[in-house]
Amino acid sequence: MSVLRDALRDLPESVFFDLLESDGAYLLILDVPGVSAEELDPTVEDGHISIDTHREKPRPEGFEYIEENRQESVEIDLPLPDGATGDGAQASVSRGVLELRLPKRDTGETTIDVVESEGV
Repeated sequence: MSVLRDALRDLPESVFFDLLESDGAYLLILDVPGVSAEELDPTVEDGHISIDTHREKPRPEGFEYIEENRQESVEIDLPLPDGATGDGAQASVSRGVLELRLPKRDTGETTIDVVESEGV
């Protein structure tokens, strides 16, 4: 998980995020203001999460930029959290907030019940 935390800390200051964990999944929440579902391209491949966004930023007629700070596109590449898988990943965006749910891999661990046996 520390590799992911380091990568999140290295994101540009304009990218706001939360990372949450439950027993069965991780939830990465990113602010993507002005971006719709059609303008998002999240993928999980080779142990990495890639999130590419591109939004249209219309400029009113007759105006020119003096200073431009709102990005039209953002490309984010992060390592998958330890134990997470892209299989079954889900993404949704609402009001400029992307939620990316990454299930945890099944550990394959099985609990075995132990019962008392009567005399040997």
